[in-house]
Amino acid sequence: MSEEIIYSKNILEFVTIAKEYCIFVENINNETKHDFISKSQKLLSLLYVKASLISDIDNVFDDYIEKFVTEDDWNTIQQQVAQKLGSHELFLDVLEPIVQYSDDTVSVSLSEIFADIYQDLMNFLTVYRIGNNEQMNDAIWECKNNFEQYWGPRLLAALTAIHSILYSSEELTDEEYVSPKNKEINTENWIVSKRQKDWNNEN
Repeated sequence: MSEEIIYSKNILEFVTIAKEYCIFVENINNETKHDFISKSQKLLSLLYVKASLISDIDNVFDDYIEKFVTEDDWNTIQQQVAQKLGSHELFLDVLEPIVQYSDDTVSVSLSEIFADIYQDLMNFLTVYRIGNNEQMNDAIWECKNNFEQYWGPRLLAALTAIHSILYSSEELTDEEYVSPKNKEINTENWIVSKRQKDWNNEN
């Protein structure tokens, strides 16, 4: 365990932007559609940079790291973002890096990506705030791994879509949300589903 990393400038800056992101998506109803998409572009860009600057760190414990974001929490964030995005709730094909030597992709929506990122960041922040050095260390370790394997690639896909939306000629006005019809969503690749499988296997 390295206290130098736990309290490093890079970690503290990551904590700051992670907290700002979580507060932002929790209060999405305070934003117009245009402002939400515009601010998301900046926040996601900063989040990617700050996450990429986290130093390599080894975990202390082999035990399960407690999770605080429930599936209901995930669903609430996903639905709020989907409602705000309206017709711009796009489905993206994202490379699944956890499958080594594979070019397999999964289909995820922008709102799913926002919820996936929120889930990992809020779990990280909650453990980090506890103030126990060993737990903080392992929270950093897990969040860095999740960034590299799960939500980092999804974040980049979301940024590409957001860039296209922002710089198109479309008018980004609030609209009544209409749920996509006849779109079967495979939830097996959601982070919350994968974590649940891991927990069940460990127990």
